Amino acid sequence: MPRKLIIDADPGIGDAFAIALAALDPGLELVGVTAVPGCVAGAVATRNILAVMESVDPDRRPRFGASSGMRPAIRTDDRPSHGTFDPIRLTGDYGLGTSELPFAELHHPRESARLMVDLVRAHPHEITLLTLGPLTNVAIACELASDFLDNLQRLVILGGAFQKGGNVTASAEFNIHVDPESARTVLRSSTMRTLLPLDVVTQPVLTFEHFDRLRQNRPLALRWFFDELLPFSLRAHHEQLGLESLPLQEVTALAFVAEPRHFHTRSLALDIELEGSLTRGATIPDYRRTGHSSCRVDVADAVDPQGVLDYLTQIIKSAV
Repeated sequence: MPRKLIIDADPGIGDAFAIALAALDPGLELVGVTAVPGCVAGAVATRNILAVMESVDPDRRPRFGASSGMRPAIRTDDRPSHGTFDPIRLTGDYGLGTSELPFAELHHPRESARLMVDLVRAHPHEITLLTLGPLTNVAIACELASDFLDNLQRLVILGGAFQKGGNVTASAEFNIHVDPESARTVLRSSTMRTLLPLDVVTQPVLTFEHFDRLRQNRPLALRWFFDELLPFSLRAHHEQLGLESLPLQEVTALAFVAEPRHFHTRSLALDIELEGSLTRGATIPDYRRTGHSSCRVDVADAVDPQGVLDYLTQIIKSAV
């Protein structure tokens, strides 16, 4: 039976690709896709999600959650320079490179957090929530319904960084950095939650050679990605970060939901730093035996990169 899934995202080419793959994965039932401000403003995230669904045109469409929130500001003393993470330089001004795709506007938009609450109440203990952006919507959903997290089957969070260091500052990863207060609230909850940090999700990569092989047999549903979005992202990562491949962070997060056997997790006590020009948004682990049990989170600490690439290849082949 397909696993019910909500994706909360701020697309971004990586988020958009993961959403498209989730819609095409027969092992997943994508019941909702919600927009959150992050890489782009909330209204842009909403439009990007609708554009992705128009391009993929799955047999069964999810419900959509809309956002009107402003794009979070990165502190001026933390603003990335050349060679570090910058959403605009890596994804374009509006998240999807330089391409545009027509889409149908939502006639009766439902606010993202409220849609999350509605879906989880309709399917208690059946839905996995995968967050690919800041945790703003999840924190709001907790305020709207105190039992929201308890009624999830699982919460999977793309965010945080440990030994690898951050991608916005030396210590902080983007999704946590732009709204650390919401991240702390969510990570201190008692629900079953798993954190996928940069240390793990940046290991699976798409090389130019692998991209060319996949592109030869691209399905119609993913033509936009292989003809425009992924080439833009590969070029941007090469020009801005000096990389000869594209880290598949969001696809790796989706693979954790679909095929967790490719990962190893450990339970860690951790917290989010809210202060400091150098440390705001840092994910701080407590390796001591006396670490607070109320803040323990399952953290992915190992991945089989080939397993993630096999998952990606499998979805693409099944969609042809």
